[in-house]
Amino acid sequence: MPRPTLSGRRYVPGLDGIRALAVLAVIAFHLDLAWAPGGMLGVGVFFTLSGYLITDLLLDHWQRHLTLGLGTFWLHRARRLLPALFVMLAVVSVWVALLDSDQLAAVRTQVFAATFYFSNWSTIAEHGSYFARFAAPLPLDHLWSLAIEEQFYLIWPWLLWLWIWIFRTRARLAMVTLVAAVASAIAMSLLYHPGYDPTRVYEGTDTRAFGLLVGATLAMVWPSRGLRPRIPASARNILDGAGVVGLIGIALLVWRTSSYSHFLYPAGFVLLSVATAAVVAAVVHPASRLGPVLGWRPVRWVGVRSYAIYLWQWPIIVLTSPVGGGARWWVAVLQVVSTFAIAALSWRYVEEPVRHGALGRLWRQVRSGARRLDVRRRALAISGAALALALPVLGLTGILPAASGGLGSAGGAVGPPAALVDPSGSSQTLGPAPTRTSCRHVVYIGDSTSEGEISSQYIPKPRLRLTGRLADVGVRSTNLQVSGARSIVETVNGEPNAATVAQGLISGGYRGCWILAMGTNDTADVFVGSSVDQATRIARMMSVIGRRPVLWVGAVSLTKSGPYSTEAMQRWNRELVAACPRYRNMRVFDWAARAKPRWFIPDGLHYSSLGSQERARLIAQALVEAFPANRPPSATCLVR
Repeated sequence: MPRPTLSGRRYVPGLDGIRALAVLAVIAFHLDLAWAPGGMLGVGVFFTLSGYLITDLLLDHWQRHLTLGLGTFWLHRARRLLPALFVMLAVVSVWVALLDSDQLAAVRTQVFAATFYFSNWSTIAEHGSYFARFAAPLPLDHLWSLAIEEQFYLIWPWLLWLWIWIFRTRARLAMVTLVAAVASAIAMSLLYHPGYDPTRVYEGTDTRAFGLLVGATLAMVWPSRGLRPRIPASARNILDGAGVVGLIGIALLVWRTSSYSHFLYPAGFVLLSVATAAVVAAVVHPASRLGPVLGWRPVRWVGVRSYAIYLWQWPIIVLTSPVGGGARWWVAVLQVVSTFAIAALSWRYVEEPVRHGALGRLWRQVRSGARRLDVRRRALAISGAALALALPVLGLTGILPAASGGLGSAGGAVGPPAALVDPSGSSQTLGPAPTRTSCRHVVYIGDSTSEGEISSQYIPKPRLRLTGRLADVGVRSTNLQVSGARSIVETVNGEPNAATVAQGLISGGYRGCWILAMGTNDTADVFVGSSVDQATRIARMMSVIGRRPVLWVGAVSLTKSGPYSTEAMQRWNRELVAACPRYRNMRVFDWAARAKPRWFIPDGLHYSSLGSQERARLIAQALVEAFPANRPPSATCLVR
């Protein structure tokens, strides 16, 4: 928290210390450091601290002037937040347009959402994930939290004004605010479903409001201006003890939980809010000994610049990390150093001057001196301002020439998994390679990794798409059942799961072959806590299909960690191979043995146009090998 620009406001250095710890936890989480799997909780610390500071400011203004001073409040919020945000958005827009154009369409949407502070709801509406990174990580994913805070800044003053007139006293205000916080926590509990990606409850304004409201409740009963500097030694010890316990609680939550911990939703987040409130209560008291400790100058330096640090850390990490993660330690060090350096520049040349009215002074100077400026200087100033505005706009429209389709190259990715071992121990019969399959009709069930194979945007020529490739090997009809978040068991976004799709087709009389490009989402669902393990999922699908020929396509990922990691996909593939000998009609295409890193987009999971085209071709070839025309099926479980 930088020094207040309003007169009469007390500066509390320890609050900057809290901000520093929070933003460092977030950076540790984004760098995937092993000791901070719950580092995303730093955002929750920001929420509770913001709820306290904003409510304390508004109530203090009410107490002195009998108004909330909303015009002044929003002006100061705009000066504090918007300039640094817009500079970051402009730089990221130009960067992506020039050097990472594959992400331009998605970043364009993010810039629009960030400008109007609804990033969180934009992600939720698009069924995006903050944790799983099923799609390529985008450089503005982190702005969901700023959207929640800005929504709070716009809505909360009006609600607070209404409650002041209805309830009158601080005690009553605190009670009704606490009830609202409880309602928000209950909403998180009801909307959270173990085994599903928690982004909806993690980023929802309704489900995260309690963190802000806990801070607001504290401000109503513990105003910063009404605390006596002299208190008994025993009270001082209790105060500092509560603050220390709160810090320990925050540290334990960051260390021992992760984004998929069931305990967090909502118990862990509620405990985080209470622990943060305890630390804030101790720090803001003038008698506290904890406040000066957290206000230690190096820590305070980070806290003062925490807003800019938060703005820049995620874009820098995303835009400078190799495909699939796995950056070396020195890359992470450079990313952190760059973040701090840029944040320092942002603070000195953007945030601090604007906070103290630099834009207003500049406008007054331009107006008063416009007539005295010669034509050349005026043209130079106008040209510079126009260029600064035009570059990001041109970048987002795609007009700027792209130097690269994406910085993530194959050289920075981990390689695909090693080839699987066939459990049958058999070998193929030597002879001329078959060119056509015995499968005349095929149902293809897949998730988002298959979308490129059937897309005219990815593969303009129909004969190179999946249906064209299958037709080339003798398939007369192909029924495509591809849905982005599909798994065998779970039902997401109103789409039926794979087992339901298969059962419906069989009930309708289908008796042909099957290609199942499944497992990516199933692996992630098991990772986040589904009670249905991988072997059971495979068995369920096979029991639905029965004895008709089935070709399973193995799952592949270049991602280092998380629900979609290389290791997780390898486990799924091993389960497929282990199940294969139990079903005479089942074969497994070892896609991992054929996939090349250069075929992947930067998320390490989905495929480029070339990758989708090659995958369609190789799946068709695998179907021929597994179930050739005029020959018995492949003698081995694995086909390559």
